[in-house]
Amino acid sequence: MIARPAVARRVGFYAGTFDPVTTGHLDVIERAARLVDRLVIGVAHNPGKNPLMPVDERMLCVEEALPSIRQRTGSEIVVVAFHSLLVEAVRANGATLIFRGLRVLSDFDYEIQMSGVNRRLDGGIETVFLMASERTQFISSRLVKEIASYKGDISEFVTPATQARLLARLAMRAG
Repeated sequence: MIARPAVARRVGFYAGTFDPVTTGHLDVIERAARLVDRLVIGVAHNPGKNPLMPVDERMLCVEEALPSIRQRTGSEIVVVAFHSLLVEAVRANGATLIFRGLRVLSDFDYEIQMSGVNRRLDGGIETVFLMASERTQFISSRLVKEIASYKGDISEFVTPATQARLLARLAMRAG
């Protein structure tokens, strides 16, 4: 009997600020999870974006949305925080693929630059672009926060748990 070599697990990394995690993010997470054995969701500290929610709360929002995605994809999905260069976080989590979601042409301009820089920093890491589905391509965390701040209905853009946390944060900020 000939021994078969062990098949390497495919590990991907999907990074974002996720402030808040939207149905657009969740769509990319589910589609990316179908392509790998293990998907790491990296929640960036990114103070430059002045996030509304602290990183631990953003991680919780992502984690709360994952059970049904894990069930549908059969992929292992974990959530981690990171405060480093993306390629360092990818390496630290044993990933070789970076997943990026693209909504509009302007996303592509930025993402292609990032992909090139990441490739120069580590040639062993590949970037995979996933186009947003037509039902989510207009959604952004910034717009969701803006709609919520004016008391608009965000229920179709985020999970109920995320909506509750986001509205609570906005109420705290208001005073």
